[in-house]
Amino acid sequence: MARKPNYSFERQERERAEAKKAEAKAAAKAAKKAAKAAGLTEEDAESSED
Repeated sequence: MARKPNYSFERQERERAEAKKAEAKAAAKAAKKAAKAAGLTEEDAESSED
């Protein structure tokens, strides 16, 4: 027997996933902006993280 759909929960899960993705994207953008402001290139930022 198929399960009964729970539309509100499924929508909440989609919205939560979208918010997490948007937050990660914003964090990456902020880090790139900070590196640019500090005068570093992407290669310099990557090598300094190790």
